[in-house]
Amino acid sequence: MAIGDVCEVIAGQSPPGSAYNSIGEGLPFYQGKKQFGDRWLQAPTTWTTQSTKRAREGDVLMSVRAPVGPVNVATQEACIGRGLAAIRADRMIDEAYLYYALRGLEPTIRGSAGAVFTSINKAQIQSLQVRLPPLDEQRRIVAKLDAISAQVAAATENRKAKALALKAVRSALLQQLCTEPHSGAAVTVTVPLGQILSLEYGKPLPATERDEFDGQVAVFGANGVKSRTHTALIDQASIVVGRKGSAGEVNLTHGPFWPLDVTYFVRHDAEETDLMFLYYLLISLDLPRLAKGVKPGLNRNDAYSIRVPLPPLDEQRRIVAKLDEATAAIASLESGVDSAARELDALTSSVLSSLLVAS
Repeated sequence: MAIGDVCEVIAGQSPPGSAYNSIGEGLPFYQGKKQFGDRWLQAPTTWTTQSTKRAREGDVLMSVRAPVGPVNVATQEACIGRGLAAIRADRMIDEAYLYYALRGLEPTIRGSAGAVFTSINKAQIQSLQVRLPPLDEQRRIVAKLDAISAQVAAATENRKAKALALKAVRSALLQQLCTEPHSGAAVTVTVPLGQILSLEYGKPLPATERDEFDGQVAVFGANGVKSRTHTALIDQASIVVGRKGSAGEVNLTHGPFWPLDVTYFVRHDAEETDLMFLYYLLISLDLPRLAKGVKPGLNRNDAYSIRVPLPPLDEQRRIVAKLDEATAAIASLESGVDSAARELDALTSSVLSSLLVAS
């Protein structure tokens, strides 16, 4: 049966910008899916004193502009903008069943190779087809899907907790191995960071010299690879540290590269310090905390003044081997977590499709 036969579809319309506020005056205003939760709409951050199109509590809200198709349930009366449509159930369809039915349609709307629609309009939503059993059957299906959703939610929370625990373990290892004395090792001295490395300025690279598709050399911005080019500014592996924007972020390069002017790159004496030891050491220092200004910037002199341990080169390499082992174990566990997440999502989609979508 067509959605339009059992639901009212309300296309969103944005009020004038002058009517917006962030102090709670008027109705909550939602423009798109930015504040979608797992199922229920999250708390508003914007309100409007001039309401245009309204959603009621219990309405299903659909994102109608890229990304097209995701749905959430309204938790209160709210004004909706052009990025959303409210779909309101009539007496023939259970509200929760409607939510699940529209979730089941999302892959069809989105398509397997990306968005089928860059946007979807009211008439297209009304024409969407769903299976419509009697209300008692709808509620039985909802109960089954609620049970599956609860299992998925519990698994998701478990994954999040495991990921946080893994990160805490790695952080503790970094602190322990890079900042504390090491049993069995020669006495570790502490020195200013600026004594064992220098942070050199990157250089701008014109757009005409960038080649995203055929370039063999990575171009690093403040938070990782931003593009590619054909000529390296630095002809060997090093470490890139964000200078502006994502200030203090640390990235390892694996060969020749070009550091942009929003970065620093590391120079050091390979006979005194191991590059991977410096990489882990810089991560352990939490350099983003030193960033200052409206557009955060890292002053290298602030970093240079931090006192850090300098164990002998052999000990540095032992530390690196331990951290490499821990990092690989964490990556393996996180990969398993991601695989489990994909399997759960596929199971949920399969059940939704088999129970709800009209053939």
